[in-house]
Amino acid sequence: MSRLGKQPVIIPANVDVSVISQTITIKGSKGECSYTAPECISIQHIDSQITVSRVNETKFSKAMFGTVRSLISNMVIGVTEGYKKDLIIEGVGYKAQIKGQQIVLSLGFSHDVVYQIPEGIKVDVQGGTNVSVEGIDKQLVGQVAASIRDYSPVEPYKGKGVRYAGEHVRRKEGKAVA
Repeated sequence: MSRLGKQPVIIPANVDVSVISQTITIKGSKGECSYTAPECISIQHIDSQITVSRVNETKFSKAMFGTVRSLISNMVIGVTEGYKKDLIIEGVGYKAQIKGQQIVLSLGFSHDVVYQIPEGIKVDVQGGTNVSVEGIDKQLVGQVAASIRDYSPVEPYKGKGVRYAGEHVRRKEGKAVA
């Protein structure tokens, strides 16, 4: 049995929770999230706690037990504090700028890369090289940051490209001249 799944999710005072059959909706100061759990998982909201339990002992229900609890916990954190990923763009001529609901990336290609920012995500660019991605959905924030990074991952020789803040890139030695 999942040790994580057994733990209750504590609900802060300023968060509203409603559970209707398998759908849980959480509202907080930053926004609102909802999730529909599989039929093999039961969700109970008692006082200021949410508990998750299995309906049956199938392999799928055992796999989803801790996962559903983690997703609910991430939703509570998202609507209270939010999630943020920082990216750093390095390289001569490499930069980013916001145009409406799009981020335009100049990453050394013959053309600029235009990325459509999804609904519920806030992207901020400071100085053209520091990009921060914020939102209440942990998965969506991580996916947007990873999509932006995938356009030009850091190359190991000169260190040019898009990296996460705090990411260590192992540098390689260049070609030896005889």
